[in-house]
Amino acid sequence: MSTEAAVPPTYGNWRRPRRPGLGPLGLIGTFGVFGGLVILLLVSLFSLIAALFVLIPLTVFLVPLTVRTQDGRNLYQLIALRIGWFRRKSKGSTLYVSGPLSQRPGGRFRPPGLLTKVTVTEGRDAYDRPFGVLRNRDRNQYTIVLGCEPDGGSLVDPDQVDVWVAAWGEWLARLSHEPELKGAAVVVETAPDPGTRLALEMLPRIMPDAPAAARAVMEEVVEKYPSASSEMHTYIALTYGVPTGQKRKPEEVLTDLAIRIPGLLAGLVGAGGGAAAPLSAERIAEVVRVAYDPAVAGDVLSARASEGGTGLEWEDAGPSAAVETVGAYHHDSGISRTWLLTLAPRGTVRSNVLRGMLEAAPGTRRKRVALLYRPIDPSTSARIVEADRRAAQFMATSGRGMVQARAASEVVAAEQTAAEEASGAGLIEFSLMLTVTVDSKDQLADASMIVRNLQAAARLSFRPADRMQAAAFACTLPAGILPWQHVMIPHELQEAL
Repeated sequence: MSTEAAVPPTYGNWRRPRRPGLGPLGLIGTFGVFGGLVILLLVSLFSLIAALFVLIPLTVFLVPLTVRTQDGRNLYQLIALRIGWFRRKSKGSTLYVSGPLSQRPGGRFRPPGLLTKVTVTEGRDAYDRPFGVLRNRDRNQYTIVLGCEPDGGSLVDPDQVDVWVAAWGEWLARLSHEPELKGAAVVVETAPDPGTRLALEMLPRIMPDAPAAARAVMEEVVEKYPSASSEMHTYIALTYGVPTGQKRKPEEVLTDLAIRIPGLLAGLVGAGGGAAAPLSAERIAEVVRVAYDPAVAGDVLSARASEGGTGLEWEDAGPSAAVETVGAYHHDSGISRTWLLTLAPRGTVRSNVLRGMLEAAPGTRRKRVALLYRPIDPSTSARIVEADRRAAQFMATSGRGMVQARAASEVVAAEQTAAEEASGAGLIEFSLMLTVTVDSKDQLADASMIVRNLQAAARLSFRPADRMQAAAFACTLPAGILPWQHVMIPHELQEAL
């Protein structure tokens, strides 16, 4: 009789996209090197002095491409970021004031920044449930938001967790086959429980003739319990575009999205998403309103519990005032700072690698973790996988020592990715953004320390989204803002750099 120890499953095999070109130069820098050498040789045939005048500007152009930060940005990208910040600051774009006393047309509290061009409509799915649709008029894109209550991992067998992870992988692979899907975001928001729901549920049930001791115990529970509990909400935002060259009416798009929602919700339930349902236009406006003004969270819960809803509209979901600084974003009753992922965990991880980061952090007003996904169509996926496979094999056969050992592990990972892609798995790009909201500027230093501890436990590397805090704040909201579509340098050109 033999017994085998249960080995918890591990996950991983994600790989950073390999940059084309020679070393840190990138594709544009590589073309610049070879093109410059050809020009330099031709000019040197006539005059060495003229060749020197060609060599100096060529060197000045190429050196900034070789100096890169930990997350792969070169000096040109850092300079462009600072130029964009000074331009926005000189125009006054870092300040926002809305409401009846502002110069905004209509006198309402529209969300600022990247959400200015977004409008909200509402439709009905196949089960006659209302769902809100955020339309970005500039890009002609439509976003639906799904809300779910994921099953917790406590007291769950590892086999069941593995089944959930596999189902989640299948759901993500399905996104690559969704027609005109531009991107997806999973937003997990946590905050201290204000105790509003507990008070509304328990206090009205206390009988007037109840014993004084029992009444005191129940009132103490209502008063003390929220200090040790938290609320957690999970949202999935899916952004769709319209095929190039086609003109579709908004009503046709709503009908198309209503047909897709039941299938998407069924996949989330199978992946451990628990009770899942689309968010109405009012609920989306409430989520954005509370994010900009955390102090009204209790009022929103009270109105929803007592009146069945708040009646809040998208036009009133923004802040009354907001100020963006280099390292923070001040908005109504909160101050937020956002961090961007620079390096995913190396090697394999357990299923609970992000548990600490997703839980409520003490000393913060609200915290949002946004996982951003950019699906890649199957034809492009096959081309990327084969290119990575050939590059890994070349590095393994040309290196020595430790370089060769690391390249050998790259070959194993590339071969496994190629085999999984050939068997039907999808290829998807992902990133992560983290926003922490506090009450005062003095608490930002403590929030930075909390994030530092969280990223160490999750084996992640982050950097603050300095000089773009307002845009990063909007990207962590379930509003369909895709970061790679709102950059000064196009995404394709950034890959070449």
